[in-house]
Amino acid sequence: MSNETDYNRGPSAVGPAEDMEERMRLHRALQTVLPIGGLLVGTWLAPALSAPAISLVAASLDQAPAVAGRGAQAPQGPVVNSPEVHPDRRVTFRVFAPEAQKVELRSPGDIPGVGGRGVAPPQLTKNAEGVWEGTFGPVPAGAYRYVFVVNGVTTIDSRNPNSSQTNTTVYSLAVVPGSEAFDTKNVPHGAVASVHYYSTALGGTRRMHVYTPPGYENGRDRYPVLYLLHGAGDVDDSWTSVGRAGFILDNLIAANKAKPMIVVMPAGHVNGAGAALGGQVPAAAQQGMPGIGSGPDPFINDFQTDLLPYVEKNYRVLTDRPNRAIAGLSMGGNQTLNIAIPRLEKFAYIGVFSSGIISGARGTPPAENAPFGEAWEKQNLAALDNAAAKRGLNLLWFSTGKDDGLIPTTRNTVELLKKHGFKPVYIESEGAHTWLNWRDYLAAFAPQLFQAQRSSTNSQPR
Repeated sequence: MSNETDYNRGPSAVGPAEDMEERMRLHRALQTVLPIGGLLVGTWLAPALSAPAISLVAASLDQAPAVAGRGAQAPQGPVVNSPEVHPDRRVTFRVFAPEAQKVELRSPGDIPGVGGRGVAPPQLTKNAEGVWEGTFGPVPAGAYRYVFVVNGVTTIDSRNPNSSQTNTTVYSLAVVPGSEAFDTKNVPHGAVASVHYYSTALGGTRRMHVYTPPGYENGRDRYPVLYLLHGAGDVDDSWTSVGRAGFILDNLIAANKAKPMIVVMPAGHVNGAGAALGGQVPAAAQQGMPGIGSGPDPFINDFQTDLLPYVEKNYRVLTDRPNRAIAGLSMGGNQTLNIAIPRLEKFAYIGVFSSGIISGARGTPPAENAPFGEAWEKQNLAALDNAAAKRGLNLLWFSTGKDDGLIPTTRNTVELLKKHGFKPVYIESEGAHTWLNWRDYLAAFAPQLFQAQRSSTNSQPR
């Protein structure tokens, strides 16, 4: 089952009668609000704001509810614009909550200087109309997740229809333009589909997101495929929402910088939003995060047994090794190595973003004085030293920010792979463990795929 949508496609045309009915339905919906802790949150999301002013603002509906009698005229409330991006890339967040005593802005580390571990969330200020607001930045071009906490109650921005899901919650999403890589440009656009498939490995129905390039629906060509994995705490929606992967590929393909390809974005967690509907959460996922470390990972079983075969059966993908790539960020980078290294005969391109061999369970340090990656190296020794399998590996690519806490892990992983005859490409960028880097890494990695280039092992000459 799939729900395929062009993410720039407008509503379909309707006749006058249907248009009138739709307007009446919207009018009724816009008069319905939900009071939460003094915050009036509209139950209908407003239309997306158009450039150049993109606003980061949560707000009430334009009208408060009628106070007396059916059909009574509601008093006019303040017009609240949310979110608002200024020309200098400062961003103003607003929310109409006249009875609230305290309003905070929270972000999972996306917005520079806002939230994150050990950082108190900023407080918004209420004006005379009961609108709370705060201006932050300037910030780099990017996509930013955020919520409001109103009198202790967390709420998304009801004036912003754009959102991004994680494995445990939903955030509002605002895009600050100004990037050559991921801005929405006047170029041919592909489509992103939310696709459900049955997982025999997990005993239930799972979801993935699939990007198909411009022209896929109207043609018969077959395409190479990139499997693109998210990080810890995120979900299959993340690469296309906060990661802007669809727009990155659109822009690269339009500029002839990357080959048209299909991009498959699975759910790397098997619990939370990534759990198989109708199945049981595996014991390994109940006890911790199996995508971190070298222990059993139920996702890998699902990937091999169900997801990859489903893609190759239902999409026009090229199924030979030179036309198959895999990459992932953070937890997804660790999963990428755990999938690809033991199965080198299947993948010609491997990308690891802000990650490497993450030893032990999450939060558990490796054994004292143990060599880096010892257990992982022993577990994969046959594959690491398989010269025949390594010959077709065209690219093994790593990139991590200089301020990223996982940079020692990346450096040690690169050295371990070199010891076994690989020639990894390693780039240390600026920045830390954030989407500001991961979008750029995808934009740098994708143009190198499915091209003639040197081998990433010593087993084959340059």
